[in-house]
Amino acid sequence: MKLKVGLLGGGSWGTTVASLTAKNAPTKMWARNMETVDEINKFHRNEKYLPGAKLTKSLQATHSIKEAVQDADVIVMGIPSQSFRHVLEEAKPYIRPWIPIVSLSKGLERGTKMRMTEIIESIMPGHPAGVLTGPNLAREIIAGQAAASVIAMVDDTIAVALQKVFRTGLFRVYTNEDVVGCELGGSLKNVIAIAAGMGDGAGAGDNTRAAVITRGLAELTRLGVAMGGQPATFAGLAGMGDLVATCISTLSRNRHVGFQLGKGRSLDEIIEEMSMVAEGVKTCGVVRELSREYGVEMPITEEVYKVVNDGNSAAQAFRGLLRHKTGSEAEPG
Repeated sequence: MKLKVGLLGGGSWGTTVASLTAKNAPTKMWARNMETVDEINKFHRNEKYLPGAKLTKSLQATHSIKEAVQDADVIVMGIPSQSFRHVLEEAKPYIRPWIPIVSLSKGLERGTKMRMTEIIESIMPGHPAGVLTGPNLAREIIAGQAAASVIAMVDDTIAVALQKVFRTGLFRVYTNEDVVGCELGGSLKNVIAIAAGMGDGAGAGDNTRAAVITRGLAELTRLGVAMGGQPATFAGLAGMGDLVATCISTLSRNRHVGFQLGKGRSLDEIIEEMSMVAEGVKTCGVVRELSREYGVEMPITEEVYKVVNDGNSAAQAFRGLLRHKTGSEAEPG
């Protein structure tokens, strides 16, 4: 018997995942915008977020959260981190007991500093909570290009069952029991991607980009391990893989924000013209709080925070990093 999928979220990644799962299982997707719902059902497209892409014809969309989730055997949450709690609470009365809930979000909730699976566990106790994450740029995947991802669940038996729901010919899905590490890798790398983008926008070279990515990986690994993640996770798809893709791709929202900041544009102006959420902008403050809470030095995150929240320029951020002491490569800095 095929599992039925209920997916909440009509953005680029949510729509892409819904189109993938629709190849393997009956999938009903909720989108807030009625025009998006009609466009998916009638024309199998979502031009606002995935221009030119053709979606799986069997994918059904709805404007009703109840309709999307009431018969589902697995719930997939393609909702930005700061709206995640509200949407899940709205869906809660219609979700059947004990079914798995998988997050696609790569962010941390401001105020509570919670990961999305922690929010799931607090609102929906008893439901297995997991995350699908990795170097997954929606436009490449919907275009049929090869990619790999990780489904992370504490219960490997459930992860293996869900692996079959998400996996398609060119979209490979691996399992991982380290939910904490996988989720943090996806959240923390967005901050580093803003830094990499700032360097690119300011005209820095490949050497600078490589240094930011490498030192950024060390930075996010230190915090991730301190918070309970496994070191090997940060060298895998959910860590290094996702970080590299997000830092170098012109399709990356967070790199785009950094790039425009590096060009000297204001953050408000950049965000206003974007139709999609760059999670790193709202997450960097949470990451900074966590770094201080866990006593982990994160100089790149600190400088990105000053640009996003204090009005510093990209040039000031790089000057700040250059002033930071250098010691052993195993040390912060």
